[in-house]
Amino acid sequence: MPVLTTDAESETGIPKSLSNEPPSETMEEIEHTCPQPRLTLTAPAPFADESSCQCQAPHERLTIAQARLGTPVDRPVRVYADGIFDLFHSGHARALMQAKTLFPNSYLLVGVCSDDLTHKFKGFTVMNEAERYEALRHCRYVDEVIRDAPWTLTPEFLEKHKIDFVAHDDIPYSSAGSDDVYKHIKEAGMFVPTQRTEGISTSDIITRIVRDYDVYARRNLQRGYTAKELNVSFINEKKYRFQNQVDKMKEKVKNVEERSKEFVNRVEEKSHDLIQKWEEKSREFIGNFLELFGPDGAWFLKVRNQEAAQLDGYDSGSLMKLQSRCQLEDPLQHSLM
Repeated sequence: MPVLTTDAESETGIPKSLSNEPPSETMEEIEHTCPQPRLTLTAPAPFADESSCQCQAPHERLTIAQARLGTPVDRPVRVYADGIFDLFHSGHARALMQAKTLFPNSYLLVGVCSDDLTHKFKGFTVMNEAERYEALRHCRYVDEVIRDAPWTLTPEFLEKHKIDFVAHDDIPYSSAGSDDVYKHIKEAGMFVPTQRTEGISTSDIITRIVRDYDVYARRNLQRGYTAKELNVSFINEKKYRFQNQVDKMKEKVKNVEERSKEFVNRVEEKSHDLIQKWEEKSREFIGNFLELFGPDGAWFLKVRNQEAAQLDGYDSGSLMKLQSRCQLEDPLQHSLM
């Protein structure tokens, strides 16, 4: 484990990092009992005041180069990230993922500011501090949550939690009378930048809600919330409920139209099927009729055969009668002569 001297300090009392110098100090193994990164996600991350680092080994400062090379298993790099984390979203999660993966062996501590501090320096929040604490505990990248985190990091706070590096986006964060609350951290060489996620932020989400306020107010009234719970006036409540009734009527009309279209489509399909079947039956009937009564049909052949037979019978009978008659007439003629 590297043991570094801390003879160079910034004006704030934070030892300056030797991140720009190659690690030249001798390495000696020191047994550490610091909390280890979470290996299982079956339980939420602990709070710092419930599971603080009780390691008695000296916590020597690391350079960024040393941290990137990797540290012993029992000495993870303790990275700190803080924020308000109101309406915890994917942008927050991605920032914490970056902080967690800065170094091969990292232990991520996340500080969450209290309601009083946030309302004083930034403004009102949607979620209260307890809800925001719990949201962070259930993020897979977080190893430990520090409640009531300070707005500006002090040397005492950094020493108490044995923080090696602070992770945040590199945009200067002006607040509490400072142009950049992380300026002294940057000067001490303890700052590691992360990237913001474009297109998503707590302010953007709140803007969407405010923009479509009427839609969400009407939706929640439909779901059983009272006008008092939604802070909606009596007149607006009646307006929203009337709009909901109008929407229901529109939906019913739309459903009737859709059902009517479906009925018409079914009738058309059935009509088409009936016409097709009628045409098939008609062709079949005409074919059968022609087979029976056509020029070459069975009925015509039968009648023609019967007529031919009758004609043949008539001719043979007539000849026989004529022959017999002739035979009778010949003796008479001889006798008269």
